[in-house]
Amino acid sequence: MSSKSDLGDSEKNPNVDSQTVLQARDVDVAAMVVTDVNVPETLTDDVAKRIRNKVDKHLLPLMCLTFVIMLSDQVVVAQSAILGIFPGARLNQDQFNWLATVLYISVMAFEYPQNLALQRFPVAKWISLNIFIWSIALCCHAAARSFGALVACRMVLGACEAVIVPGFMIITSMFYTRKEHTQRVGYWYLTGVFGASCMGFVAFGLLHVTGTRLMQWQWMIIIMGIVSFLYAIVFLIFFPDSPINARFLNPEERALAVQRIKVNQAGLENKKWKREQFIEALLDPKVWIMAAFQFISHVPISMNFQKQIIVSQLGFNAIQTTLLSCADGVVAVLGILIGVYLASIPSIGNGYAGIIMSVPPLVGSILVNVLPSKHKIALLFMYWLSYTVSSPYTVFFGWVISLSAGHTKRITMNTIILVSGYAGLAVGPLMWRKKYQPRNRVPWIVVSVCVVTSAILLFILRTMLDRENKRRDREPRSTQYDEVFVEKVAPDGSVAIHRVDKAFLDLTDVENRDFRYIL
Repeated sequence: MSSKSDLGDSEKNPNVDSQTVLQARDVDVAAMVVTDVNVPETLTDDVAKRIRNKVDKHLLPLMCLTFVIMLSDQVVVAQSAILGIFPGARLNQDQFNWLATVLYISVMAFEYPQNLALQRFPVAKWISLNIFIWSIALCCHAAARSFGALVACRMVLGACEAVIVPGFMIITSMFYTRKEHTQRVGYWYLTGVFGASCMGFVAFGLLHVTGTRLMQWQWMIIIMGIVSFLYAIVFLIFFPDSPINARFLNPEERALAVQRIKVNQAGLENKKWKREQFIEALLDPKVWIMAAFQFISHVPISMNFQKQIIVSQLGFNAIQTTLLSCADGVVAVLGILIGVYLASIPSIGNGYAGIIMSVPPLVGSILVNVLPSKHKIALLFMYWLSYTVSSPYTVFFGWVISLSAGHTKRITMNTIILVSGYAGLAVGPLMWRKKYQPRNRVPWIVVSVCVVTSAILLFILRTMLDRENKRRDREPRSTQYDEVFVEKVAPDGSVAIHRVDKAFLDLTDVENRDFRYIL
């Protein structure tokens, strides 16, 4: 942590004597909020619950709906596979696969710029701007008549969608305690997966639309583009940038909301980019283990983009395939719910929950590969079982928010992890090649290997964090950051000096020895 000793300020306030005095830009924004309103050091359970319920009421519906919109917009091209996009845009199978890969390559390319923008600009306003732009890019898909035109649209879409996951990771850490992260992330992920699966009903309805100048796949994309545009307006109006400007909280409740998340030892945010935190993130071994997990666990997720083709090649017609694809969301939601529930059990926690939830997709991916082709119903159920592959990484996303501190380090770690995940999503579609159809035996083998490997990485990560927690428990408590003060300029120009709690000093998880990793 960078700091400076300001002797002039110490003279103004003899109580701080020669202790460290920081400028407001060096500490977390939360440090300035809690000095405005007198709040208790520790909140009662009733007060904490009241604040949390109010946050849930105003934030969770919008976060869940945002994920529905985002995932639906991502899979709208996949749904178009049986709505005429192949002849309409003159695509072959390999080009269709590349449309998914291009999207994720674009997300990877813009992940760090988007994370830097989230640190520099108001979070909610920046996200709403990106939703506006991607809604326009999505509508432009309908005008595309070639692979190249669709690639251009997908690149813009990916650049804008790169902001959602890191933005929501930051927002979740701002409003919720670390013990609440996994459950909240589970809520918006399962809602998004279920909502995106309901696109199958839209596709089913459009299969019956005939006699219009626009093809069925074009109607699908235009409908989603308009919905996304309207939603961007809603998001801009109602979503707060942080607890300190949340309109649904009064000034006292904002301070209480900040005080409530002090237990995270991670603060809210800091707009100053810190080189030392950036370097620490690059040198932190746990970051790269998480990045490896993200890459390997996301390769199997590519089946989301292939689901219509996979199900149809099991022996179902277009209408049956469209309706059956709606069940994917139900299966995924059940898997996520079970994973989140297991993670909430103290004796299991996030790490073991992710490992346990790797078993169903492993069994499904093996059996879908070995069962005879004539048993298409059994194959369908094994495909659905393998579709729970999203459960381990959903639990992981809720977990990873709790595993770092220091705003620059956090956004750097988020970038590395998210880029790794999108790299897996970019590579994954390329394995579903036409020469492997209809049984796709090679892709299913890859899925099985990835599920096992990602479970091993979760075990390594949990073991590493557990050992670090025990090492810190054995250490004598450090008092290095117990007496730190911050300058605050009042409206009349006078300067006051306030003591800052360690939790609001924008320390990293390595610097703050009181930080304990959630397991």
